[in-house]
Amino acid sequence: MPFARSSAWLGRRLFETVCRNRLVYNQCWEDPAVDHQALALTPGDRVLVITSAGCNALDYALTGARVLAVDMNPRQNNLLELKQAGIRTLDFETFFQLFGHGGSSHSREIYASLRQGLSASAQGFWDREIRLFEPERTRGRSFYYGGSSGLVAHGLRFYIERVAGLRLGVERLLAARSIDEQLSIYQEEVRRRLLGEGLLRLVGSPGVMSLIGVPGPQREMVHASFGGVVGFLRGCLDRVMSVALLRENYFWAVYLTGAYSRESCPEYLKEAGFRRLKAGLVDNVSTFTGTVTECLSRQREPVTAFVLLDHMDWLAREPHLLEQEWEGIFAAAGEGARVIFRSGAPNARFLPPSVLRRLRFDEERAERLHGLDRVGTYASFHIAHPLPA
Repeated sequence: MPFARSSAWLGRRLFETVCRNRLVYNQCWEDPAVDHQALALTPGDRVLVITSAGCNALDYALTGARVLAVDMNPRQNNLLELKQAGIRTLDFETFFQLFGHGGSSHSREIYASLRQGLSASAQGFWDREIRLFEPERTRGRSFYYGGSSGLVAHGLRFYIERVAGLRLGVERLLAARSIDEQLSIYQEEVRRRLLGEGLLRLVGSPGVMSLIGVPGPQREMVHASFGGVVGFLRGCLDRVMSVALLRENYFWAVYLTGAYSRESCPEYLKEAGFRRLKAGLVDNVSTFTGTVTECLSRQREPVTAFVLLDHMDWLAREPHLLEQEWEGIFAAAGEGARVIFRSGAPNARFLPPSVLRRLRFDEERAERLHGLDRVGTYASFHIAHPLPA
């Protein structure tokens, strides 16, 4: 028991250090295709989203909606700013070298051409860290193996190729032309050798979970609801293999290969999306560094869509903070407002009763959309509509 308490404490301190001071997410880990079906965004919407890597904030802007990206970690907003400055300044091919291929041997020259478009905070960060886009200086020769989540992805790729000996099996998965073919390869060649209990326990440990931005309360939710992280992770990957072709599932493929393909990538990295953003829609995205509650307290204009990622789980041990944040959401919500969030818990009953009383959940539609999610690492997805006090 003393060791378990010490491990939990170290995991919590590591999580706080990583998630407040370092770049954690180099891509978003929420499926925007599901979000679009849940929210049906229009140019009349004003969206608040937690920034993460900024991919989805840019995706929502393609609908014409105005997007406010909020994050406590300034490094995540620094990354979104870099993408915005690149869209404004670079041609598509050069931009794709950085964010599609994951780097360029000319990254410093490219950075110099867009640096003036960054805030002082972003300049300070990228003056030091543009090396993450230099293949010769970055682990795995890709930005997508940079940051703390990229470190874990690189370690898993090493395990797959060098320890489990599954490089050819993964290549066959990426080449599969149908879900049936993919499932056959996965079940017969990959699953048993990849999903060993030792590896999954390591992945589910407080230290590794902290590096990929999973807080302690979320780990506890998974353990309480699913009997531990090992079975949960196996179930997640089993579902991922049955939802979409791996080669078209850019969330997972980029960590296996270190790069996006032209066909399988976020919308801001497709030439049509890039050109629409460059034509002016990129200016629909603004950033705020701080808590959601702090951001909402400064809003004078209604918000009609809230994308809270799995942020509710982060505050699960602090019901008073959940109540404060939701009071801010209720106060800022405009006509027709809707809220979406994901969770490591199987339902939303961990929210305070005072919050649940003021929400109408669209459970049937949320469950249907959850089944389409290509990421597959959350236990539940929720669509909620604020009710009058």
